Amino acid sequence: VQLQAFGGGLVQAGGSLRLSCAASGRLFDNYVVAWFRQAPGKGREFVASISRGGSSTYYADSVKGRFTVSSDNAKNTLDLQMNSLRPEDTAVYYCAARYGSYASDQAHYYDYWGQGTLVTVSS
Repeated sequence: VQLQAFGGGLVQAGGSLRLSCAASGRLFDNYVVAWFRQAPGKGREFVASISRGGSSTYYADSVKGRFTVSSDNAKNTLDLQMNSLRPEDTAVYYCAARYGSYASDQAHYYDYWGQGTLVTVSS
């Protein structure tokens, strides 16, 4: 499984960005996919995930109501629409995948990772 995240950039507080993660093969039939982020000097933090098959989504409390995760099975992409961005959302964002149905919010459960894309939110 290969993942590639893109779409990061610089945005002002209150703005929006859309991240995408391109996957090799038909990922969403058999894998849980998720977004994590890592701010400078901090550990990797769960952002959102989507269940195998795409029927359920899960969010960290810090992004609930502002971020929306979605998958496009035909294109094998996982998107993260980020609205009302805050300076504390500044981080490198990673997409990740794990085989199976357990949509964990713990990074160590995920076996496959994209290279990350930087999101910078200015105040």
